[in-house]
Amino acid sequence: MTNPRFKHRPPGSNWGDFGPDDQLGRLNLLTPEKVLQGIAEVKTGERFCLSLPLNLPGGNRLNPRRHPPRLQPVSDGSNEYYNYPLCCENPGATDVISDDCVVLHTQYSTQWDSLAHVGGLFDIDGSGTPRRVYYNGYAAGSDVVGESGPIGQGDRQTVKAGALGVENMAEAAIQGRAVLVNLRKHFDDGRTEVDYAMLRQVLDADGIIVEPGDMLCLYTGFADKVVEMRGDPDAAVLHAMCAVLDGRDARLRDWIASSGIAALIADNYAVERKSLTPPPPADGPVMPLHELCLFKLGLPLGELWYLKDLARALQAQGRSRFLLTAPPLRLPGAVGSPVTPVATI
Repeated sequence: MTNPRFKHRPPGSNWGDFGPDDQLGRLNLLTPEKVLQGIAEVKTGERFCLSLPLNLPGGNRLNPRRHPPRLQPVSDGSNEYYNYPLCCENPGATDVISDDCVVLHTQYSTQWDSLAHVGGLFDIDGSGTPRRVYYNGYAAGSDVVGESGPIGQGDRQTVKAGALGVENMAEAAIQGRAVLVNLRKHFDDGRTEVDYAMLRQVLDADGIIVEPGDMLCLYTGFADKVVEMRGDPDAAVLHAMCAVLDGRDARLRDWIASSGIAALIADNYAVERKSLTPPPPADGPVMPLHELCLFKLGLPLGELWYLKDLARALQAQGRSRFLLTAPPLRLPGAVGSPVTPVATI
């Protein structure tokens, strides 16, 4: 497999399979036929918002790098325009206006990870020197622009995913058939690392069939606990609760790769939990599912979705499939995005 950006692709990857310049990865499997399959699952017309309030989890205890959104009035340098009477500028006017802006960490709450969120070190040209690259061989520094390092005294550097940015996902207008797997029903609220055998057991017990092009949603109850903590999360408690995929399990990774799912979504913090026991290998990824999905397969990850009400409704109706509509913000160059997904059943 050769490509203008690489001579070799990572083992188990699909780089180049959707074309040399592809930036959508497995979202290419969301064909018109998959949209029609999703529409066919609409039986009652009920709609469910699958987003947390975007100011949750609250604070920055779950991730010190990410902070809740901050709303503030817009300003022209002289006035802040919030509950602002236009008669101040136009005598006799009766209008009162409010206009705001937001400082937003794009992956703080309910979110999509774009394919520029996680890359890897890989020898793409056979030179013997691993390089920082992303899905389909797009390179750090040229395609995904910006450098890491200590915060300096000057202006913040410009960063931009010139390739693989989340706007590609928005332009794809993510919509299609989704399948919900209720892990909470089977494993309750205790911390359970779910490997392939356990997932297979759940799928068989509930009669769930996952087909290529489906978007897979995992309900664990984690987001429910976030809501219950009312913006004051206890990180130690949360990270010791609820089911989470065991990315260290090779059979699970093989199933994700072979299943043909178009997206992998969960209501927990990272779909998988960081490998803490045993510690991650010195020569491998800390988060193996992120490497597999985002870096190798071009399979977007959804995190911290709110699935409780949908899960209850589907269970009551003896169903698992639904129509999912979930485009991210069309924000060019972003590596992630808040999302307000809508499930229609």
